[in-house]
Amino acid sequence: MAGELWEGRFAGGPSEALQALNDSFPFDRRMFREDIAGSRAHVTMLADVELLTAPERDAILGALDAVEAEMASGAFEAVASDEDIHTAVERRVTELVPEAGGKIHTARSRNDQVALDVRMWTRAELSDLAGLVVTFQETLLTHANQVGDAYLPGYTHLQQAQSVSLAHHLLAHGWALARDVDRMLDCLDRLDVSPLGAGALSGSSLPIDPAQTATALGFSKPFDNSLDAVSDRDYVAETLFITSLLGVHLSRIGEELILWASTEFGFVTLDDAFSTGSSMMPQKKNPDIAELARGKAGRLIGNLTGFLTTLKGLPLTYNKDMQEDKEPLFDSCDTIRLTLLALDGMVSTISFNTETMAAQADNPYSAATDLAEYLVRSGMPFRSAHAVVGELVRNALAGEGALVDLVEAHPDLGPDAAVLLSPGASVAQRTSPGGGAPSAVVSQLAAFADRVAQDRARIEA
Repeated sequence: MAGELWEGRFAGGPSEALQALNDSFPFDRRMFREDIAGSRAHVTMLADVELLTAPERDAILGALDAVEAEMASGAFEAVASDEDIHTAVERRVTELVPEAGGKIHTARSRNDQVALDVRMWTRAELSDLAGLVVTFQETLLTHANQVGDAYLPGYTHLQQAQSVSLAHHLLAHGWALARDVDRMLDCLDRLDVSPLGAGALSGSSLPIDPAQTATALGFSKPFDNSLDAVSDRDYVAETLFITSLLGVHLSRIGEELILWASTEFGFVTLDDAFSTGSSMMPQKKNPDIAELARGKAGRLIGNLTGFLTTLKGLPLTYNKDMQEDKEPLFDSCDTIRLTLLALDGMVSTISFNTETMAAQADNPYSAATDLAEYLVRSGMPFRSAHAVVGELVRNALAGEGALVDLVEAHPDLGPDAAVLLSPGASVAQRTSPGGGAPSAVVSQLAAFADRVAQDRARIEA
């Protein structure tokens, strides 16, 4: 069949090596629904502009239904010449309705066909992935509402810095994921253009109607430039970037869970169903999902950089290099889907050891900034206040006394300031808008709940 597509020009068929390198059917067959949907719209349009008769249209549509049923059920029998999903569908349609099937490719090229299929597949996949991200945000929101006023140390440079509420920490990841949802929906807006009708590169001399097929396939408009339509893979690169950055966000969550689940931190206990053991050490309970989330980010970034390298030197319009778009696209979407599902399950079943968190957060040195701000409220310049408290911390670490005693004895601080070192006092100080105090998080919880609900509605729309 591969030779039959251009048999008038070639005297013989392709070599085995060429066919093995060239064939994409083993991986692009997953787009069979998109390919058949595009063919239905194309055939209907051809009949409407009188390039097909109504009986020919109906015969082809019936054959397309049969092919879709075969592929969906697994009954479809591929042959060696099915080099891609487009060839396979056309070959089978022509077997079922030989005379009418020979007209299915009128005013169409595999160049605009594959551009259409990948757009449609990506459109559906991004919508679905955005929904999974929102589901994970809802898991974080549920925990944030349930943990109440629990608090833990906040970190910079992986050193204890200032205490923050646990809800605040969870929502920080939720807001990062909200940007991922934004990027997905923005990409969907940009790919909302139908390339069908661009042909091989420059349209057709036949009276086709690309606007009709665009509407039939749910696109907001047809292409403006046929050269751009068949060569554009920006949306693939964007999707690879979106999944890469989402993967980075999930990796950061995974890294924190790995730390928090360690004996040294002890901030969380993982559910048995989302942990693994050791084949040698009976005591082990490993956060493999979190580690895989961290590891998969490298794979996603690799897909992005590889594909951008493929695109960078391509002249207009279609080049066979562009066949390399689908495997990284499919792999990245599959990878991020599985990672989201597993990490959401892990987080949804996690237990927070809030007493351990509080014990670490109540380290008196975590309140050093509060002491400096106490002095600022009394009129001292911040740099001077910073130096005063820094000297007290140095003296305490040098063994000259407990920090609380040194604070009480200091003429500019005293007993009122020393209260800031008591358990739970420091976290309550961070009351500025968007801050980490439990009182400040109340409005943030409401704002995040609204955002998640709005994003769910945007996706469903």
